[in-house]
Amino acid sequence: MRKQYHCRPSGSGLDAWDVDRLVALVASEPVEEVALADIADIDREYWYDHGYAPTVRSVVEHCRLIAEVDLDYPLVLDPDGRVMDGMHRVARALLEGRSVIAAKRLKTLPPPDFRGCSLEELPY
Repeated sequence: MRKQYHCRPSGSGLDAWDVDRLVALVASEPVEEVALADIADIDREYWYDHGYAPTVRSVVEHCRLIAEVDLDYPLVLDPDGRVMDGMHRVARALLEGRSVIAAKRLKTLPPPDFRGCSLEELPY
């Protein structure tokens, strides 16, 4: 699997967190069951909020990723409950009609690994 980042807009571009680091940070946290209805990111722009257009090709790529995910891996949530890793798992759970999903929550939001960057600048 290729390197992954969680990105959020900032005043000077994007802030990006290395997903491997986020997973390591929650390794000792307990797994909790989170209601899908409580995940606000489901009803927000998520994959297409950084200048990407929802082309047929990109939608199909997301469908492929959704079909291949393993729901045994918990999501990584920030302290406010925003998804930092695992939105394809959320989509799969929704497709399957589930009402809850396993998650681990960061106690504090760590600083991003990259500040004010563009997606093209991130090392993959």
